[in-house]
Amino acid sequence: MNEIHFDTIQQFNDFYGFETLHPLVSVVRYDKQLPIEECVVHYGVYALFLKENKGCKLSYGRTKYDFDEMAVTSFAPGQSVRVEPNPEVPNPKWTALLFHPDFLARTQLGRQISRYEFFSYSSNEALHLSVGEIEIFRGVLTMIQQELQHAIDKHSRELIVSNIELLLNYCLRFYDRQFITREEINHATVQRFESLLDEYLTDKAETEGIPTVAYFADKCSLTAGYFGELVKVETGRTAQDFIADHIVRRAKELLNSQTLTIAQVSDRLGFGYPQHFVRFFKRKTGKTPTEYRAA
Repeated sequence: MNEIHFDTIQQFNDFYGFETLHPLVSVVRYDKQLPIEECVVHYGVYALFLKENKGCKLSYGRTKYDFDEMAVTSFAPGQSVRVEPNPEVPNPKWTALLFHPDFLARTQLGRQISRYEFFSYSSNEALHLSVGEIEIFRGVLTMIQQELQHAIDKHSRELIVSNIELLLNYCLRFYDRQFITREEINHATVQRFESLLDEYLTDKAETEGIPTVAYFADKCSLTAGYFGELVKVETGRTAQDFIADHIVRRAKELLNSQTLTIAQVSDRLGFGYPQHFVRFFKRKTGKTPTEYRAA
């Protein structure tokens, strides 16, 4: 299987035959009559693709993207994605924005890029856009493209970075909308999360340790970032707080039994040391386990 590295904008543009208007930023549209080949793509740049048809199948690790026409997929430096041809649609069509992390150096966007967690959403949830959202997405890309075609001056970088940030902020809004419109799916995921968490605290914590968000995200075939956002939208609580709440509830049940020592309760819940459990319980309830029992 071919392995392709896109460490620079030039490498990406050369591979697909695009003109490079700027060494660190590119806006392109692909609609060539060329079949896609199976490969693994390694990204050294940020990339957002608006998929205009089902021209290929993408997977990140062992999880596949579930995208249809007019869906956005996003990748960040350090990520690798497997691309497989779709026999039903031999000629893929897409529009893309790519920018090198160096372009964001010493900018506010560069300092805050981690807030755009959708770059790490390697789950089967791409961003599905409505007609109005597609117009907004393309409109911002057009503004970036116009700046790339303009002669570079002292305003160019600031304007392009501002428009990239604008597009990323719109994507945040679109993802929030997607979480809301998929309420039934989200609710089912949270129900599964709660069921798995109760099962873990009863049967696995003593041998496996304190449960983590990543563990349950994997069980639900989602990345930790996407899973965390889904739980927060559905419950108003972070996934970590949701886990902590259940640990406290389970701890109270065990403490109320009066048959276990504090150390035994700590072991049952996966804490490596009793003092860690005592600090956790005091932080969450305002009382030590001993004070709770005596109340």
